[in-house]
Amino acid sequence: MPLLPEPALVVLVGASGSGKSTWAAARYREVEVVSSDALRGIVGSGPHDLDASTEAFALLDQIVAGRLRRGLTTVIDTLGLDPERRLGYLAAARAAGLPAVAVAFDTDEAVSRSRNASRERPVPARALSGQLRQARVVLASLAEEGWDLVVTVTDDQAPLPRAADPVAARTVAEGDVVLQLSRFPWDEDPAAWLTQMALAAQAAGFGGLALMDHLIQIPQVDRAWAPIPEPLVTLGMLAGLDTDLRLGTLCTPATFRAGGMLAKSFATLDALSGGRAFCGIGAGWFEREHAAYGLDFPPIGRRLDLVETAIETMRAIWGPGTKEYDGVRVQLPETTGYPRPAHHIPIIIGGKGERRTLRIAATHGDACNLPGDPDLLPHRIAVLHQHCDEAGRDRAEVAITVLDLPVLGSTRDQVWERVETHRGRTPAADYARRHQAGTLDTQRRRHDDLRDAGVGTIFLSPVGLAGPEDVLALAPLTR
Repeated sequence: MPLLPEPALVVLVGASGSGKSTWAAARYREVEVVSSDALRGIVGSGPHDLDASTEAFALLDQIVAGRLRRGLTTVIDTLGLDPERRLGYLAAARAAGLPAVAVAFDTDEAVSRSRNASRERPVPARALSGQLRQARVVLASLAEEGWDLVVTVTDDQAPLPRAADPVAARTVAEGDVVLQLSRFPWDEDPAAWLTQMALAAQAAGFGGLALMDHLIQIPQVDRAWAPIPEPLVTLGMLAGLDTDLRLGTLCTPATFRAGGMLAKSFATLDALSGGRAFCGIGAGWFEREHAAYGLDFPPIGRRLDLVETAIETMRAIWGPGTKEYDGVRVQLPETTGYPRPAHHIPIIIGGKGERRTLRIAATHGDACNLPGDPDLLPHRIAVLHQHCDEAGRDRAEVAITVLDLPVLGSTRDQVWERVETHRGRTPAADYARRHQAGTLDTQRRRHDDLRDAGVGTIFLSPVGLAGPEDVLALAPLTR
């Protein structure tokens, strides 16, 4: 079954006993499913009180309209065989700007009859026969009604896709998943918390650990007075742990440190870690932290100049020998840099500016880190590849990485609890969409889609990551 869009309006279509309610309950939260039977039970004497149908459907329409106004996933659990109602739901989804999905249940008629007969209040046989005939007609015509997606379910008892077993082979064989730490709720023992997080990342199967590089915590993550450590000092401590995690920043603003100092710091980290360092670098964006620390914050064009200068300087100092260097932006009387890096330190360019940033990545980078927005990612990759072609560089030499900032949970209920906890004043549906909210299984399939789009390493930074137990829970995404 394809991964259904989120948020969306999902209309179930099938006769009684076809398995609609069971299918919906296994895949959606209780509050996301609007059932005519359940509403009959609220306004009438029970779910089979047909005399309460008028009031039940009036309530159903009101609930659906309210959820769609808020951009929330809504699953309509009725027979779905009435063309006027069905097409009305389709129009409502269109008006709300949500994808409209029809899920058709093509269950064997004998199975539907058997299930119906076993119910405490079965649908009369003649009525069920009429539903089955009508369902055959409707299922044959759904594809012509204009739904964004029509999914046919032939066996509602099929097991749900599960996350990979912790000891199974990796499902993302084309690259690693690297844990990014951006929030640091370490209480009174920073070193112990950081150590536990790194050891948990190793145990969970992450390929590396990245630290965000800011001087003041950014508002998208936490309060300004929340702790945020200097990353290169911190990574030096983590290099001494017994792990094989790759270690680096995502991303270091070129405005913070001169290129020569970056070269020295990352070469030292690489030597101390036995060749596990990587350097994420970008132009920076947070003007407040620059002002607070007395750092210049020039216009974006000048900041991008600093990125190119820093990269050229690092490459020169990491190169062999101690000779003079006379380059495009940099002139150095000598390149005496010891300790030397233990391996080629990958430089990852962070940013999405199509005219300049992606050109810098195509010309100078080992990788380009892009936002994981699935609607924009293919276009940005295409622009990057165009810059590679213009620079005469093989596209394969510039890896694609993404920074993924999802809200994750083991169940849909847990996911939405976390959405409510962290969304602030942002509408729930907007926050969930922005942060690709979903279960671990949904996220794993998103990662597969990213791999199919050409992404190598995924930097994963889940919202609300608090301790090592949260890291260990992410193990299904690393295998």
